[in-house]
Amino acid sequence: MSAAQFRPSDAVDFLVIGAGAAGGVMAKELSSAGFRVVVLEQGPWRHEKDFAHDEISVMYRSGLTNDFRKQPNTFRKTPAEPAKLQPAVEYGRMVGGGSVHFTSNYWRFHPEDFHERSTLGAVPGADLRDWPINYDELEPYYTKAEWELGISGLGGSNPFDGPRSKPYPLPPMPVKSSGVLFERAAKKLGLHPFPAPVAVLSQPYRGRAACIHCGFCESFGCEVGAKSSTLAALIPSAVQTGRCEIRPNAYVRKIEVGKDGRVRGATYFDSRGREVFQRAKVVVVSANGAETPRLLLMSKSAAFPQGLANSHGQVGKYLMFDTGALAVGLFDHPLNEYKSIVVTRVLHDYYRSDPKRGFYGGGGLDSRFDYYPAGFVLDGMPRDIPQWGSQWKRAIGEYYTHMGGVLAHASCLAVEQNSISLDDHVKDAWGLPALRVTFKNHPDDMKAVQFLADRQKEILEAAGARKIWLDQATLEEITYSRHLMGTCRMGDDARTSVVNRSNRAHDVPNLFLVDGSSLVTCGRQQPTETIQALAYRAADYIQQAAKRGEI
Repeated sequence: MSAAQFRPSDAVDFLVIGAGAAGGVMAKELSSAGFRVVVLEQGPWRHEKDFAHDEISVMYRSGLTNDFRKQPNTFRKTPAEPAKLQPAVEYGRMVGGGSVHFTSNYWRFHPEDFHERSTLGAVPGADLRDWPINYDELEPYYTKAEWELGISGLGGSNPFDGPRSKPYPLPPMPVKSSGVLFERAAKKLGLHPFPAPVAVLSQPYRGRAACIHCGFCESFGCEVGAKSSTLAALIPSAVQTGRCEIRPNAYVRKIEVGKDGRVRGATYFDSRGREVFQRAKVVVVSANGAETPRLLLMSKSAAFPQGLANSHGQVGKYLMFDTGALAVGLFDHPLNEYKSIVVTRVLHDYYRSDPKRGFYGGGGLDSRFDYYPAGFVLDGMPRDIPQWGSQWKRAIGEYYTHMGGVLAHASCLAVEQNSISLDDHVKDAWGLPALRVTFKNHPDDMKAVQFLADRQKEILEAAGARKIWLDQATLEEITYSRHLMGTCRMGDDARTSVVNRSNRAHDVPNLFLVDGSSLVTCGRQQPTETIQALAYRAADYIQQAAKRGEI
């Protein structure tokens, strides 16, 4: 079946803004259900043949991500400070979004993540809230995401996980050297490591090839389609329905609202810089936790003078960033961690918040090696070795093959002043207001990071590392993040949330916000599976509501 092509004047059933982890789910589910769908993606549509192991292009020239030179943002820690021009957010800018280049950790949230406020009580200085849904409601959609996308793992191996209705569709990836050492050390300490669930195919699945262990996984696109991105796993199916049109290089500037207060489509800049208005009966925004609130705030109208769906001033608030520490160890024998995927073992023994620690928070730990050659030379070596000359060269040759790390994925509290807003002075390449990020970690965030850093060192010591050091930058307050959560959070009360339990905007009946912006808490910094489970759940609701004539 040929790909669909709609005219801007066609009032398609659904206009999806963003073709990433959530947008790809929406595109496939809605078009498969018989609806006409147009997907607007601000980045290009790349294919497997376009991906290469070019570290400079990908890592240093924003080859797959938003380019700060074209899409600048400003940053400040508090609303009282002047915002400075500096990179603060990173996201995938292409069809498939961040699912194309993410590390591929694929964790479910735990049951307690959905009701921590009821369990733990208030946290001073934060706005910790329960979700309006629980784990049991989301579990079928976690399972659907795992089977639709193709996830490798071992169900039941994590003793802290919630109940599962089905195992993972694929067995775990082969364990790496760091995983073996991590597992032995953790068990020696009485902990419970388990095979990492990852969005990478350990075996061929649904016509896609298995992982070839090339070593270029985190931050890179997969040239064989083994990474379970929406680009590889869902977008082709959506296009094949003949009812879904993907429009790359479409930079949306405003969601338009009619006199009746309902959205009627969106205006975007096409690849030539021309303005185009696409009509639609329903709009689904899946642009990520930073760009979704920015777009809503830019979409002011007589009906919504503070920004679309922002009658109660909640859009952009409660931003949650990616926190955690990295500890690295040098071992006597080669580990050769540059091969294959990044993570093969994880533990969640410190995941749950324990009031006995004296602070809110916890996290998950995984074994990994986070460096490619150029980045390793520039920023991966400990600071106590010579930084130039023959000794430096010898150290590079030894350290690169003998290093292994443990990364913590820590909690981040929702704080009202942490937010996405519009900068009045800085414009992007399209002349639109730049993102302004206001973010300062809650003190408990940093206490949790330090607690986990101490646990990471204990594991590396038990693993036999002869030298251990911490990446000091990861112990400091966060000013830059790839995980963009909160900002349009979910809730039953329209006064304190932006969308309801089905990701439908409280203010606008035919507007849905389906991405990381709806998260009420961040779990422990692995949001992708929960974002996609929520997308499957929202798509299910939307289909039924549309067929009943309710939107």
